Amino acid sequence: MSQTVEWRELRLKDLFSSVRNGIWGDDPQGDGNVFCARGTDFDRGTNRISSDKLPRRSVEAVALRVHRLKPGDLVLEKSGGSADQPVGSVARFDLEVDAVCSNFCARLQVNSSVESRFVCYLMNSLYSSGVTRRFVKQATGIQNLDAEALLTWRCFLPPPDEQRRIADLLDAETAWIDQMMNRRDEQVKAMAEMVQSAIDDSLRRASGYARVRLGYLVNVQTGVTVDANRSSGGEVVTVPYLRVANVQAGHVDLSKVTEITVSRSVAAASRLKYGDVLMTEGGDLDKLGRGTVWTGEIDPCLHQNHVFAVRPNLTKLLPEYLSVLTRASIGRSYFESTGSRTTNLASTSSSKIRDFRVPLVQIDMQRIIVEEVAERIQAIDRLKQAVDRQIELLAERRRALVTAAVTGQIDVATARGGAV
Repeated sequence: MSQTVEWRELRLKDLFSSVRNGIWGDDPQGDGNVFCARGTDFDRGTNRISSDKLPRRSVEAVALRVHRLKPGDLVLEKSGGSADQPVGSVARFDLEVDAVCSNFCARLQVNSSVESRFVCYLMNSLYSSGVTRRFVKQATGIQNLDAEALLTWRCFLPPPDEQRRIADLLDAETAWIDQMMNRRDEQVKAMAEMVQSAIDDSLRRASGYARVRLGYLVNVQTGVTVDANRSSGGEVVTVPYLRVANVQAGHVDLSKVTEITVSRSVAAASRLKYGDVLMTEGGDLDKLGRGTVWTGEIDPCLHQNHVFAVRPNLTKLLPEYLSVLTRASIGRSYFESTGSRTTNLASTSSSKIRDFRVPLVQIDMQRIIVEEVAERIQAIDRLKQAVDRQIELLAERRRALVTAAVTGQIDVATARGGAV
């Protein structure tokens, strides 16, 4: 705590003149008369409401007068969240539009004697340090924040001038950190393009070879249907099985594997074998059809019906070569052009997988291409790991800086630039 400025102790609720739950309103008539800020509209980097995807809603004039957001108001997410991003974060509203916050949020109007930027930093410091999580209750499929209990949390508040100085410092320093993180993010995106180029460049060895329908080279195995009302029948076994969430681009995520109880005949028909190439039936369009080789990390292991197990004829096609082809431009253009699209997702089918035409080179040449791609990707991955670590350190620095500033551990008068 700063020794030169007196900080006073109080409850969070004492910082606000009004705390009011939000309103969702009605489906818009025409363009609607108001925007509605949701938790998904929080810019987690700047702790501001983003205008990019604000939905329009219709709110009656009387309700709008009560719920309208004003510049400087804070929006607290009360319901929603996930294991990786729990509820309880706060974003500052500074848009020049008519808006309300949704019924899953609450509007916090800051007292006129308090700097709202400082309070936003303070509350997000409590969020990042885990204090807010103490007041989160998990219901079925959703998290709920006990906002009333959270606002009884005691904190320290400096005089208004010091609040503004701290907010000014944090605005400048976090903007610099955010700029560095954005540059690193751009480097990561560039590395993804480098991977794509490395794959396509290595596959030039296969140019000029005849393209063969994949169905002539593989068997496509469909998985077990997850149905609580399914009759297992006869002798049953309980075994692990892979879901869509387990199958990632280039690897299998086994951090959370679910088990299923099925008959032995169903288990035998859906059992994975070493060298199967896993492809998901649905998901984001740019990930559709990406093949990941199963290397038997769990045995026995089944797969869900939304995950295809593509089993190559090993005398003609290496699993790793097929995986490379699905990540190459020829694979991406095929699956993205043939995928069935809905509003949020795309899907493929076993027949479309079989219809994928692949350049069929000799096994020895397939092995050379696979080894070359692996070597080049490993070099890029090492660079990416270094950049990812820099991003982590910048995020840690940002959190530590904010916490130190809002708790009086930094002398704002001298802490500028490299001094912090």
